[in-house]
Amino acid sequence: MGSAFRSLAGLARQWLALVLPLLAALVSPAAVWAEAPGDGMDDVLLKRMIGQMLMVGFVGNTPEAEGYRTVLEQARVGKITGVLYLGRNIRSKRTVRELNEGLQRAAAYPLLVAVDQEGGRVQRLRPEDGVQDTPSAAEVAQHLSPKQAEVLYAKMAADLADLGFNLNLGPVVDLNINPANPIIGRLGRSYATSPERVTAYARAFLHGHRAAGVLTALKHFPGHGSSSADSHKRSVDIGATWRDAELEPYRNLIAGDGAEIVMSAHVINSALSGGKPVPASLSPDMLGGLLRTKLLFKGVIITDDLQMEAISGSTIFEDILRQAVLSGNDILLFANDKKPDPTIPDRASAVLLRASKSDPDIRKRIEESYVRITQLKDRLGYHVVPIPERGL
Repeated sequence: MGSAFRSLAGLARQWLALVLPLLAALVSPAAVWAEAPGDGMDDVLLKRMIGQMLMVGFVGNTPEAEGYRTVLEQARVGKITGVLYLGRNIRSKRTVRELNEGLQRAAAYPLLVAVDQEGGRVQRLRPEDGVQDTPSAAEVAQHLSPKQAEVLYAKMAADLADLGFNLNLGPVVDLNINPANPIIGRLGRSYATSPERVTAYARAFLHGHRAAGVLTALKHFPGHGSSSADSHKRSVDIGATWRDAELEPYRNLIAGDGAEIVMSAHVINSALSGGKPVPASLSPDMLGGLLRTKLLFKGVIITDDLQMEAISGSTIFEDILRQAVLSGNDILLFANDKKPDPTIPDRASAVLLRASKSDPDIRKRIEESYVRITQLKDRLGYHVVPIPERGL
């Protein structure tokens, strides 16, 4: 009886340790965004968890820009987990630093501030912006050793960290199977055709960034290097060209280097998706089955931009969200590139809030993603108050 009582008392203490900080956060007007009339505590908790799953791009490159003011407010009330910078957001080092400092200062919860800074054709910050010019992956592998590459990438990451970025959406670990590939091979974004060589240089990228405290994301799972089309523009099926070797960099870097984030690609690979013509980013077989169960990845899965034509051109918004969450993605990325939509966080949250009430699997997935994302932010030295388990 005594031991049972002590056990219950211990559980009560654990519960209070979770709930009291959360309640303190909830009473702060900056901590949780305005509830709709009739929202109960459960809705508030769900909105907070969903907000931690949404990353958006924005328009503007000064603190006065309307697009920046919008995303600043979304950060202030907890509607987003982070932002993505594109070239349009870069004016100068000074303004980028000012934008990022403003976002983190205003945010209800610490933000992931992301950029695609691979090198070569894909680097949002350039020498004219006051940062080093980094060669493409193909050039790095051709001219530098992995050890030299790590030094190069450490300098790149230090520049990013100095400006307030904490997530670089790289390295590309696609194998250069089709050199004429319009989005990978032709742009020099792949290190090599050999999985061992790709692993070595991707490892240099990871380690260089970790030295500066910047997170990285392996992409584009399960491999985009054999495609003959660009998933930014249309549906891409790689079922006939994809090779098992394309999983090796993921297997190696997950097992040996503790990869933090993996980006899911919008490529169709029926050989891996149970014969279904579904993009990897919306496939439970690929993400929950292959990546989580077989490759034992325990980190955060982020989608490629969900506004790319390979996805948005054939699937309605509500279905994209539900499928992306059920498939195992943790962060849903909306770059707001070609057709910027500042209402995305509100629309996405409303869809997922409704879906979570009718589908227990979606609720469960939201809770799992929240845990992974807060653990990821802990690695940056941030702290996001845990959500208590259901029953509050």
